[in-house]
Amino acid sequence: MNTPIRDFVAAYQQKKTARLHMPGHKGMGPLGCEAMDITEIQGADALYEAAGVIAESEKNASALFDTRCTCYSAEGSTQCIKAMLHLALKFHGGQGRPVALAGRNAHKAFLYAAALCDFDVQWLYPEHQSDRCACPITAEGVARALEQMNEMPFCVYITSPDYLGGITDVEGIARACHARGVPLLVDNAHGAYLKFMPEDAHPMALGADLCADSAHKTLPVLTGGAYLHIGKGALQPYERHAKEAMALFGSTSPSYLILQSLDCANAYLEKDFPGRLGDLCRRLDACKEELRQRGFSVLPGERIKLVLKGDGPGLCNRLSENNIAWEFADDSHVVLMFSPENGEEDFARLDRALQCPLPPKEGRAPALSPLPRAVTIRQAIFAPSEMIPVEKALHRICAAPTVSCPPAVPIVISGEIITHDALAALIYWGVDQISVIKE
Repeated sequence: MNTPIRDFVAAYQQKKTARLHMPGHKGMGPLGCEAMDITEIQGADALYEAAGVIAESEKNASALFDTRCTCYSAEGSTQCIKAMLHLALKFHGGQGRPVALAGRNAHKAFLYAAALCDFDVQWLYPEHQSDRCACPITAEGVARALEQMNEMPFCVYITSPDYLGGITDVEGIARACHARGVPLLVDNAHGAYLKFMPEDAHPMALGADLCADSAHKTLPVLTGGAYLHIGKGALQPYERHAKEAMALFGSTSPSYLILQSLDCANAYLEKDFPGRLGDLCRRLDACKEELRQRGFSVLPGERIKLVLKGDGPGLCNRLSENNIAWEFADDSHVVLMFSPENGEEDFARLDRALQCPLPPKEGRAPALSPLPRAVTIRQAIFAPSEMIPVEKALHRICAAPTVSCPPAVPIVISGEIITHDALAALIYWGVDQISVIKE
């Protein structure tokens, strides 16, 4: 598979052209990568009007992921999430105020899309008690929620995999959605690699209509590289209007370093990645089993995540002592993310750090439940607001979202009223201050 964007930039470098164009570093600087950093000069194509090397590279990515269309993002899956919600909303044929049926563990980007595009949300809460970073949703639960709605939502939106590695039944949910003519949108930020597993488990293969992948999270791509995928069974207008949707939420100056990284990844993913990914999965499976034998609580789910349940701070101390950086930790979890680039030395360090388990701290987190809504998400986010101590927030209206990263089930969301139960949960999770609408 060719790499047209990288090839163009390499040829441009070799010509020693006088760079009388942006950016201002003119190909020189302390980082060493400046010579590869260009702008949309002649021949370099333009991301949102792609007809040359970018269009060719995106077709390569589309072939790899077996989609009708794949668009590059140099601004992470945040841009893709907003764009796919805009597309679903734009071509929704319903009457009245638009509503999305969404898993409560939606990323902050989803909430900002709700504010910018001005739609309401009916939330799908976990169907049983779960960790705050997880939101187990079943196809039966989605079908039941759709049956109970007076008017069909403009989309069903789920996050899978979740931050703790849980994978949702995308295929079953897609069937439930399509039986009622509703598109399924998947935030697959942590699951771009699923396409290259021995059994294709990517949302595009399981019936999703639109999907956002953070390429940089699990693939050999620079931070900020992402994909917006449009499924082969999705509405035709999605493909025709995908670029304008991406442009609506993106910078007019996309990073060509990130675009080259996405471009070069295509050739790597086609050749070596599936085999190396399989080797990693087998190595990590063995590591997980060894940790279970030692008494560690290892959560099930993703093959390339290691999620330990226990004394989070204590486990982090052990990891730090062995010069290991973790992805995420809270009082009761540690999340470690692997890729084929992790060598045997990384596993050896992990083995030294995790000789014996640390039990989780005592205490049960408060259950999260639906809250009364006073105003729309848009009204709350754009309203005059103030930061106050959380202890004084009872009965106030939340302005800014109370969760950012990782994607978790928010205690309270913009426009909702802070109840006694919500206040107790905020205090339990260590929230000191909260943004509320000015009275």
